[in-house]
Amino acid sequence: MNATQNEERDPMAGPSGRRIVAGVSGSLGSLTALHRAAAEARVTGAELWAVLAWEPPGGDIPHRGGPCPPQLAATWLTMACERLQGALDTAFGSAGPDVPLQALAVRGKPGKALIATADRADDLLVVGAGARGRLRRAAWPSIARYCVARADCPVLTVPPSPLRDALEAVHRRNMWKLPLDTRELAD
Repeated sequence: MNATQNEERDPMAGPSGRRIVAGVSGSLGSLTALHRAAAEARVTGAELWAVLAWEPPGGDIPHRGGPCPPQLAATWLTMACERLQGALDTAFGSAGPDVPLQALAVRGKPGKALIATADRADDLLVVGAGARGRLRRAAWPSIARYCVARADCPVLTVPPSPLRDALEAVHRRNMWKLPLDTRELAD
């Protein structure tokens, strides 16, 4: 796994020279987007770049008075790489995505990190759209919207999996200790 902040990129990625850059956070939505990105890479013969953006806990605010201690930054980078590898294992298992894969942990805010990685006009940036409501929009800005508005390459936003609603319903039932009829899940 490549874990970089400012990595020199190979000008010819994949057999077609095209890259599919997928934003990965480990969430169900990002895993759905990662699967879609792998499918696009298979169809086009492109290389899949899975990118996890990370920031120090609390952001860079605690270290604005001086540089971040190298040992602490290395620990956080290692944690980000482990999180990315866990997401890839969850998405593809030990078999992998069946396409050439670059896994990158990039320090920075997610939108900016994804746009900086998908920096060529022939790249395709794939991000999960996520479920959005007024409260979520106010509390957490949309990375997908940020990327669509600012990317120099095409952006594919992938809606949440239909299974997400079923999983959330099961979770709510479990929270309230309501009985669950598994036949409801088969519909």
